[in-house]
Amino acid sequence: MATYLYKLGRFAFRRRHFVALLWVALLTLAGVGAASAPPAGNSSFSIPGTEAQRAFDLLEQRYPGMSADGATARVVFKAPEGQKMTDAGNKAAVQKTVKELGSGSEVASVADPYTGQAVSRDGTIAYASVKYKVSGMELEDSSRDALKESAGHARDAGLTVEIGGDALTTAPETGSSEVIGIAIAAVVLVITFGSLIAAGLPLLTAIIGVGIGVSTIAALANPLDLGSTTSTLATMIGLAVGIDYALFIVSRYRAELAEGREREEAAGRAVGTAGSAVVFAGLTVVIALVGLSVVNIPMLTKMGVAAAGTVAIAVLIALTLIPALLGYAGRTVKPAGEKSKLLGGGRAAKKSGRPNMGTRWASFVVRRPVAVLLLGVVGLGAAAVPAASLELGLPDDGSQPVSTTQRRAYDLLSDGFGPGFNGPLMVVVDAKGSDDSKAAFAKVGDEIKGLKDVVTVTPPTPNKAGDTAIITVVPKSQPSSATTENLVHAIRGKSASIASATDATLLVTGATAMNIDVSQKLNDALLPYLALVVGLAFLLLIVVFRSILVPLKAALGFLLSVLAALGAVVAVFQWGWLSGLMNVEQTGPVMSMMPIFMVGVVFGLAMDYEVFLVTRIREAYVHGENPGQAVVTGFRYSARVVTAAAVIMIAVFSGFIGSSESMIKMIGFGLAIAVFFDAFIVRMAIVPAVLALLGRRAWWLPAWLDRALPNVDVEGEGLRTQSDPDEDRELVRA
Repeated sequence: MATYLYKLGRFAFRRRHFVALLWVALLTLAGVGAASAPPAGNSSFSIPGTEAQRAFDLLEQRYPGMSADGATARVVFKAPEGQKMTDAGNKAAVQKTVKELGSGSEVASVADPYTGQAVSRDGTIAYASVKYKVSGMELEDSSRDALKESAGHARDAGLTVEIGGDALTTAPETGSSEVIGIAIAAVVLVITFGSLIAAGLPLLTAIIGVGIGVSTIAALANPLDLGSTTSTLATMIGLAVGIDYALFIVSRYRAELAEGREREEAAGRAVGTAGSAVVFAGLTVVIALVGLSVVNIPMLTKMGVAAAGTVAIAVLIALTLIPALLGYAGRTVKPAGEKSKLLGGGRAAKKSGRPNMGTRWASFVVRRPVAVLLLGVVGLGAAAVPAASLELGLPDDGSQPVSTTQRRAYDLLSDGFGPGFNGPLMVVVDAKGSDDSKAAFAKVGDEIKGLKDVVTVTPPTPNKAGDTAIITVVPKSQPSSATTENLVHAIRGKSASIASATDATLLVTGATAMNIDVSQKLNDALLPYLALVVGLAFLLLIVVFRSILVPLKAALGFLLSVLAALGAVVAVFQWGWLSGLMNVEQTGPVMSMMPIFMVGVVFGLAMDYEVFLVTRIREAYVHGENPGQAVVTGFRYSARVVTAAAVIMIAVFSGFIGSSESMIKMIGFGLAIAVFFDAFIVRMAIVPAVLALLGRRAWWLPAWLDRALPNVDVEGEGLRTQSDPDEDRELVRA
């Protein structure tokens, strides 16, 4: 592989005009496609295989036009101090608002508080329920705007009005976070390379790659039902790996120049060596992202595949566009150790006898491997302890900041009707196979009334055919509580006895039940996903490193860093440690998607650092150095680059911690702390310590397996015999 990529790098450098024109054409084509494509709404949301989804599907059949999974909103009214919602003026204002709410084209129904018993016992709080024809993910912005405007008119009449429900759900804005991440990345790259041109190349190519990827997603969004949220993960990951991969190749190119090679030859060797690491690192990321399909949540699968496509583009750009741009840059990209005229006066590299920081650190670890290993493992183990108390759930309006109308509506409803009122359960009774459907409906209602933690059970609401009914159950506890989850399981536990006594089927659905089912589905998929991703990557790394123990060490180190990161997330967002510093207003269960999302994203980035760092170490070992010295040599050339890449990623992810959305804040913190643990403790401390302890055994591979595996030559051993067409000419050293 190294020889093939070497030739590709030289070709891209030599035919730079053709390569650059090709990528510009692809970017233009993707941009035109995105601009001319019909605008895509938000992707439809379904959770195949869950009881809540089966109930929604049944309701669609038995209650035509009901829009069972349609978005809902609760417009909550509170009377001024000393007044009641039943006062004539207040009642008139509410009824006018209800009339306005019902005029929207996507509105299915609006319930008047005064005819639907939606006024609190003390008369101070009332609410109007709005039902939409489409889900919250598909709702048009115009419908949300109309909802907010209607509430504004009621406020003008002197009422306190807040809006809750999933109708206000929108894709979070992340543009400012991306800008912050890019700005910090630029500073780190300038410090790393000492040159504005060299620093600009990774940024430019990463932006081009993300531009092509996101534009392609926008062009295909309508026919593939990708939705506006699909591009978020693609942008985040594409930007991250795009900078990383370009950084690796530009760094290796400068190192080759420092050894005296001519620029085209240096570009070829940089792509042949660092490019090989980029290819396999990219494959691990693609495996991790495409592997999200095992969860069987269509939206998550689409996000993973789209992001994987953007990663593939980043790999291709690193292998072709980077050497082409290096050809254009010419002498402005200096050999390693030299500074540009602007930043360093154009001074040449100094032949100092003092080793760099990476060399000094690796030498220390090689001398004290046991101490470093124990300290790293114990430290991460301590950080992982809170993960044992991990509670999973999905955020609701109660987890929103108190400054939002959703949270204020949630609190008003809790005050007026009890905490469980914010998470009613919808029990669907399918009595099509029953001889007496009315008796079956009554039996279900009576059974539920006898359960603990139940406040209200409404009378059954049958369909026109009389073979299906809906019963609404209001719990005592808030929607995200473990008590409410136990109630859902208790109701479902009555299904067998109901079926035996009445031949009717009982299903529990609604937003709260759906959240519980999603959490359970994600939790059940975590171990299979881990086995798939880690297993495939383990096999891939055996091919890359031609070793059994090195890939095993890589996988175990990754698991340790993820557990530590999950522990940190639990400590901050569930226990409330440092919640003030992180501006966490409401602690509670960790988002259900967090563990599997963290595994997918962090695994890909962790393997980036592992492949780039360890291939440098193996390269030195294959070229004749002893195991300990190979570790030091690998760190001499790669520690600075891996450190820079990790700092950039931490900066990009940390930018999301400032988001007002609790979910985005949690993702940003979790990914940032996971990259910190993995890059600086696992890869920079535990990895060299383990390699130093294992010695030559680290690179052991059974002879039969060695013969069976393809020789991909990631270390560039084949390039040592590769003839240099310019070797007879004087080498260009500037």
